[in-house]
Amino acid sequence: MILITLCLILLVPIIGFLGMAIGSAMVAVSFFLLLVWFIFALFTLYFFRDPTAKVPAGSGLVVSPGHGKVDVIDTVNEVQFMGRECQRISMFLSVLNVHVQNAPVSGRVAYVKHTEGQFLNAMKTECASCNENVYIGFEANDPRDEKIGMKLIAGVLARRIVPFVTTGDEMARGDRISLIQFGSRVDVYLPQSARIKVKLGDRVVGGETVLAAFE
Repeated sequence: MILITLCLILLVPIIGFLGMAIGSAMVAVSFFLLLVWFIFALFTLYFFRDPTAKVPAGSGLVVSPGHGKVDVIDTVNEVQFMGRECQRISMFLSVLNVHVQNAPVSGRVAYVKHTEGQFLNAMKTECASCNENVYIGFEANDPRDEKIGMKLIAGVLARRIVPFVTTGDEMARGDRISLIQFGSRVDVYLPQSARIKVKLGDRVVGGETVLAAFE
C-alpha cells in the first residue's frame, strides 16, 4: 500500500510535466497553423486581385483583354466568329498574373461559346486548338461594326473559365468580362485592317495596353 501511494504521488508531477509539455506543443502548433492561414489569406487576396484598369482614351483602339506576355503574333484563318483570315495576338498568362479579363473594345457581345477540351500546358501555343476554351466575339462601336474575337484558353492548372457576359450585352472598353483561374492563355483575333501596336515579348496589362488601332 505504501509503495502504491508513493507511486501515485510521484505520478502527479510527471502528469503535470507532460501536461505542460503538451500545452506548450499545442500553443506552438496553434501559432504555426495561424501563420499558415495568414500566408494562405495573403496569397488568396493577391491571386484574386482585381485592379481597376486605366483605360486609354482615343478612337479605334483595341486594348489587351488579359495581363500577360505576348508570345505569338501571326495570321490565321479564323472561321468560328471572324469568318475570314485575320491577325492573331496570343498572350500567356502565368499563375502570378491578374486573372480577370477586360473588354478589348466598346460594343456588343455578339457571340459566346464554351468548348470542352483538354488541359494541355498553356505555354504551348498549339493548345488553342484543343484545350477547353470560351470564345467571346464583339461587334465594335468604334470603328462601327468591326468584329473583334477573343478566346480564353484553359491550361494545366486553369480548370475553370468564368465569363461575366452573355450574348447581347453592351460593353465599354476595359469593362471586366471574365475570370480564368490559374495560368492560361488569351488569343485576340483582329481584322487585317487593324494596325498592331505590340511586339513579341511585350508585357501587357488588361484594359490598359493598346494592342492595335484602326487608323
